[in-house]
Amino acid sequence: MPDQPPDRAAYPKSGADMVIRARAVHTLVSGQEAQRAVAVRGDRIVAVSADRDGLDDWITPDTTVIDEPAATVLPSFDDTHTHLIFAAHGAHDVPVHRAKDIAEFLHLIRERAAITPDGEWIRTTTNWQELNLADRRMPTATELDTATDRHPILVKRGGHNDVVNSYALRLAGITEDTPAPSGGLIGRNTDGTLNGRLVDTAIHLVEHLLPPADDQRRISGLDLASHDYARTGIGTVRDCAVPLPDLDVLQRTLDAGRLGTRVRALVSAMGKADPDDVDGLLDGMEPWRYRHDPWLRVWGMKFMLDGGLEGGATEEPYVGHDDFCGLLLWEPDALTEAIERVVRRGWRVGTHAFGDRAVRILLDIYENVLERNPALPPHSLVIEHGGLAGPEQRARAIALGIPVTIQQPLMHDTAEVGISHWGQERVANLFPAREWIDEGALVTAGSDFPVGPFGAMPSVWGMVTRQTVVGVQGREHAISRDEAIALHTTDAARLVGESDLRGRLTPGRLADLTVWPTDPRNCSIAELRDLRPSFTVVGGRTTHDARLTS
Repeated sequence: MPDQPPDRAAYPKSGADMVIRARAVHTLVSGQEAQRAVAVRGDRIVAVSADRDGLDDWITPDTTVIDEPAATVLPSFDDTHTHLIFAAHGAHDVPVHRAKDIAEFLHLIRERAAITPDGEWIRTTTNWQELNLADRRMPTATELDTATDRHPILVKRGGHNDVVNSYALRLAGITEDTPAPSGGLIGRNTDGTLNGRLVDTAIHLVEHLLPPADDQRRISGLDLASHDYARTGIGTVRDCAVPLPDLDVLQRTLDAGRLGTRVRALVSAMGKADPDDVDGLLDGMEPWRYRHDPWLRVWGMKFMLDGGLEGGATEEPYVGHDDFCGLLLWEPDALTEAIERVVRRGWRVGTHAFGDRAVRILLDIYENVLERNPALPPHSLVIEHGGLAGPEQRARAIALGIPVTIQQPLMHDTAEVGISHWGQERVANLFPAREWIDEGALVTAGSDFPVGPFGAMPSVWGMVTRQTVVGVQGREHAISRDEAIALHTTDAARLVGESDLRGRLTPGRLADLTVWPTDPRNCSIAELRDLRPSFTVVGGRTTHDARLTS
């Protein structure tokens, strides 16, 4: 793809749809100095110029001109591991992430119950941490019963933990005699009674009972959530757990012109543990093979090998639990077969592996798949998280050509929870970005919302500072701002196979860009964390304009 402006004579009859003038346009082309202006026609960049007024001949009476003398322009950012679908559900759920303590938590649920017909489910937002509550714990089923005994309640925290009330336990048929499913936990009080908590595979005992949301409500949620991502500078999300039916909801949202970011969807295999279960998902994905809309594409399939902070499969026991080293959700041979079925149908695979034992096992699995399928395209197999990957594991991944996605915002918000389970040393070694980059890996960055907050600059700030809710952890793993920006832009485009379309600001590439009120590359650290763009443009369309939302 050319990095020089095309001949202006190639556009004799019309000008640009948009021209942006700024202090600096960082194209992210290696060796190129900052430019001063960029022109857009349709969904493409058509010209850049080192002269602030150098593209004025592209301006017509119909051209939108963004003239920001102090601003900086960068490509829009990718969140390469997040959960837009979860965010969309949360757009209409009880906003318990605003609660300061369990009393307020229950009050918010009680308010929703007062306006909800008896028997209907009440769900909460998922982006909260119990240690951020004054009580420093999760609510219990008994406490949820005091908010309402007329509705089943599903309280989610992230993607691995649920707490439900007694009504929901009864609907699911969960009693004190119910055995925990393989790879899951059913929470109990010290006297053996149920406390309402469900972990990893046990969440499916309840969640399959939830009725599908109304279509318009789903579209509205995706509209709100995707534009919230755009407000932080995110132009593309790689959603790593999309239920198969939700692909159609995403398509209807796009058709209605209400999607604020591009989506690269990984169809969720969560809750599956048998290769035969994968075939139905693959059949359902088949029509999407032939859809090439640059806004919405199916990237592949997502598997879960282990749990999260409470269930990540580790080599060493958890703190205070000499006999517990986390949860494996698949037998290795079964997961190998399942992944082979996916790649032989031409799709890619991302697999959640959080603990070091899980990363080791996943590398064995991926190596076996590659040996039996030597012609796989690059980046067909991805490690999602790779949380505690050590030197030997990193070397194996790099030798095999396997990329990894890391999520510093997840570490920021969950560090205290993680320390309580794994100890400070292991938490400080989560997501060693410095080493991944120095050793030659393809590594990209994301949020893992709802476990971590999404946003371009909070993620960059976190990778630069290694700051968490309990102070700096693993300072030696920090990287530079330019490296952190690359993990969300040029490297992210490589991961999804779109380097010729996105990640740099050059003529011919998609017009995905962000306009920042100050330069994220050299503003103060204090400014960086909360910095938001003035504009986010995706495919030439402004999906965020701070003038309209301030």
